Amino acid sequence: MTRLDDKVAIITGASSGIGRAAALLFSRKGAKLVLSSRGRDRLEAVAGEVRAAGGSAIALAGDVADEAHHRDLVDAAKAEFGGLDIAFNNAGTTGPVGPLPDLSMEDWQGVLGANLTSGFLAAKHQLPALEARGGGSLVFTSTFVGHTAGFPGLAAYAASKSGLIGLVQVLASEYGPKGIRVNALLPGATDTPMGREVAATPEARAFVAGLNAFKRMAEPEEIAEAALFLAAPASSFMTGTAMLVDGGVSINRV
Repeated sequence: MTRLDDKVAIITGASSGIGRAAALLFSRKGAKLVLSSRGRDRLEAVAGEVRAAGGSAIALAGDVADEAHHRDLVDAAKAEFGGLDIAFNNAGTTGPVGPLPDLSMEDWQGVLGANLTSGFLAAKHQLPALEARGGGSLVFTSTFVGHTAGFPGLAAYAASKSGLIGLVQVLASEYGPKGIRVNALLPGATDTPMGREVAATPEARAFVAGLNAFKRMAEPEEIAEAALFLAAPASSFMTGTAMLVDGGVSINRV
């Protein structure tokens, strides 16, 4: 029930971290991939890894805050593989960390563009393609920050990622009758390049790891497995959810 044989999937933020892990995993499960990130060289390297392992992948570099990029991703899925069945909209940013009064309008809008407006633009172009295939799965990477816990200094990040959950709920209600499932994935602290930017020192990483029940950070592959579950038939009766994969940080108090 977690096979993706002959399914076509878009994965954004695919050049590193959770996105890269998801690309390699989805490919092993049989999916054909359209991969996106801003960094062309690293993205091409991931697509090369997929192809070297016997999978199918094309790389299309671009900015998820740009509507034309989402149109191009869907067009590529149709042209190269015949359509679209799955999208893992994973790209995002934490943005500057610090008190809200120190946050510029430019920074605020940049974080919302990368994390929330990108979700709107992705869904705008992906939903008609999924509907044309008779259904499919949309997965958006959100976070527990601003949902079950507030972290100082991450106002724009929390606001933008929480907004995705509202978007997911509305789209799940609208498109459920058309066979399209829409879910949010809420990872906890994960050992990725973006995670290491926020927790930049061994002491900071130890502190972050200590907040959850397992007292460690997640590996990207662990979060990718959760994304696979939401993308695959195994979760066929799940839609509109905000699925925590946070190591228990939302309930941990010691």
